[in-house]
Amino acid sequence: MVEKVITLENVSLIDFLGIENKNIRKVANAFPESKIVSRGNEIRIQGSTPEIIKINDILNALLDHYHQYGKVTEENVQNYIKDEKKPDVTGTDDDILLYGTRGAVIKPKTPNQKKLVQLAANHDLVFAIGPAGTGKTYISVALAVRALKNKLVKKIIITRPAVEAGENLGFLPGDLKEKIDPYLRPIYDALYDMVPSEKLKFYEENKVIEIAPLAYMRGRTLQNAFILLDEAQNTTPMQIKMFLTRMGPNSKVIVTGDRSQIDLPKNQKSGLIEALEILKEIRGIAFVELGGEDVVRHRLVKDIIEAYDRAGNHRNAH
Repeated sequence: MVEKVITLENVSLIDFLGIENKNIRKVANAFPESKIVSRGNEIRIQGSTPEIIKINDILNALLDHYHQYGKVTEENVQNYIKDEKKPDVTGTDDDILLYGTRGAVIKPKTPNQKKLVQLAANHDLVFAIGPAGTGKTYISVALAVRALKNKLVKKIIITRPAVEAGENLGFLPGDLKEKIDPYLRPIYDALYDMVPSEKLKFYEENKVIEIAPLAYMRGRTLQNAFILLDEAQNTTPMQIKMFLTRMGPNSKVIVTGDRSQIDLPKNQKSGLIEALEILKEIRGIAFVELGGEDVVRHRLVKDIIEAYDRAGNHRNAH
């Protein structure tokens, strides 16, 4: 029997655990073969490794929910239990990419996420296309961090086009770095889940992990690196061609994008859309499409995406 202890920090115990620990008891009832005990700000779990991993994932999801909404209800607990106890489409513990900074297991959770992992293992360039919340960026960052930890590459380079989604970059406060950081924040959020903050700071200071706007890639040869181009739907054809031709020896590249969230001016063609058409016949380049069934954010995100898809199809039909 394995034991794991989770320490709750910066959490109102009654808002997280529920009155008389009802929330934790609900989790315990869902896993009768394991023992879950809450004392003070510690939750102690005893059981088999597979069950502890599932319980740990549920509790971390509930912690994320608490930090976002300030409270956890019994209905929230039931929803997260239901999601976690679905049949495991990802197979065995061999699918684990790495362990996060809070002990969470990071691994593909849907068939298409697993396909992304497999394609990245066998191809030097992969395009991962799908709507918000499908985990395409998160899994890609995890693959990059794993490659760095395993010394398969010497650095990680993550880039995004700094395209204004309804806001003017020039009017944002601060210097250039402060203006650009909001565009890169989702990348940092993923990295903070996977790399301790002090180590991440060290990596950035020593250019082991580099996070920069796409314009900074011009003229470089990126070798011995795991490179991620995120939000590629907001590149122009010239920008994505510039990026793809930066690939050097021993490089892995993942390009992620969402066809439904193009923020370019209406008369500007998306470089991602063009690249998908031009490069589809080249051997050695792989493509994976993620959809609503791959959404791993709040359960409402899937419903929102499907509603917008239906509205779009209705408009196109008329």
